[in-house]
Amino acid sequence: MSRTRTRFAPSPTGFIHLGNIRSALYPWAFARATGGDFILRIEDTDEDRSTQAAVDVILEGMHWLGLDVDEGPFYQMQRIARYKQVLLELQAAGWVYPCYMSIAELDALRERQMAAKEKPRYDGTWRPEPGKALPPIPSEIQPVLRFKNPQGGSVVWDDKVKGRIEIRNDELDDLVIARPAAAGEAVGTPTYNFCVVVDDIDMAITHVIRGDDHVNNTPRQINIFKALGTEPPVYAHLPTVLNEQGEKLSKRNGAKAVTAYAAEGYLPEAMVNYLARLGWSHGDDEIFTRAQFISWFNLDHLGRSAAQFDEAKLRWVNGQHLKLMEGAALAPLVARHLHERRIHADEPLPALCDLFKDRCDTTVVLADWVEKFYAEVHPSTEDLATHLRPAIQPALRSLADALAECAWDKAGIAAAIKQVLAQHGLKMAQLAMPVRVLLLGTAQTPALDAVLALFARETALNRLRAHMV
Repeated sequence: MSRTRTRFAPSPTGFIHLGNIRSALYPWAFARATGGDFILRIEDTDEDRSTQAAVDVILEGMHWLGLDVDEGPFYQMQRIARYKQVLLELQAAGWVYPCYMSIAELDALRERQMAAKEKPRYDGTWRPEPGKALPPIPSEIQPVLRFKNPQGGSVVWDDKVKGRIEIRNDELDDLVIARPAAAGEAVGTPTYNFCVVVDDIDMAITHVIRGDDHVNNTPRQINIFKALGTEPPVYAHLPTVLNEQGEKLSKRNGAKAVTAYAAEGYLPEAMVNYLARLGWSHGDDEIFTRAQFISWFNLDHLGRSAAQFDEAKLRWVNGQHLKLMEGAALAPLVARHLHERRIHADEPLPALCDLFKDRCDTTVVLADWVEKFYAEVHPSTEDLATHLRPAIQPALRSLADALAECAWDKAGIAAAIKQVLAQHGLKMAQLAMPVRVLLLGTAQTPALDAVLALFARETALNRLRAHMV
């Protein structure tokens, strides 16, 4: 059995979003699961729309998600000479012919076909056949080159997602595979469907795992593979990813660049987990590691139905992964968010991350909690009025005095709190709520002794005494 070789081949004509990156995740996972190779190919032949910025987002997004490549990135525009060489070979073998039909003639042909309720398609006017007389060659038209699609029979493949697919050759017209040649050129710039086939042959791709918007290209590509004397790869066409309104996920329909999720505090492990479940499953497993995903992944459990993106579910998955991480691993991620806010976080940061991570679903939310330890806190007038009533002031003074003298660790702080509760005949909630508001500006926090222990003693005492009367 040949070594598995998969590829991700995005076009850099817009930023890469989650629907696109899923088409990288599955071939990457299949290559890793089978001990094969994963190749990155940038299909940048659309020079008018391709941008370096879009390429950068592709590379940054894949790096963030940990989708490491074994070969590439390869750029199609750097392989034009190779495509032209193969095109000339195909032409010499009789699979390619020049077509002089003008754009105006093509438009008129389509209008006639549509008026007759026929499928618009090239009618083979310039296709050479034995005994056929071709029209006179017009001097003012520079020809395109068309692939001489086989006539009769069908193109059949067993798609790993969609099952057996059969397309009659008679439904396929002769594809343009090279644009008109410029002065001095033997052939013009080859087109997408031809370049893809040459790339897949040269790169020895064994499995093509891509979106089902490419299904219509597949029979044309298979015929080109066979014309070049090569068996096509195994195909798996993934169903579309829909947005929350049930429309195809796209920039126009509100999709964000993959890199935006990093800035919003999502974890790459969680994103891989979530994306994996958008079209693939392993029983009822919802939360799993990257290593588990690779060990479980195969093409047999790819779903046939369109998957729908759900940001609430993504946040939940992210929260689960965040809870599983150690504070020491979360600290650098949180520190970056704090740095953007011009806050320098010191030694307690890993412990702070451990303390608050169970309350958070992104590292941005975690940074919001941690920030309260380093930046000034300004409790709201409403919270002060609700929780800092005159009756509680004596107990707060007692607590501040006790905290000034106790051992500054969780056990010592817990003992000081217990002493003040007994002294003033209070329940924990009666004292804890106002202390939390003074310390962190909110009445809802983890256990009070755990929160206080992570403060510098002087900082805690200054915050407690700031609103005493």
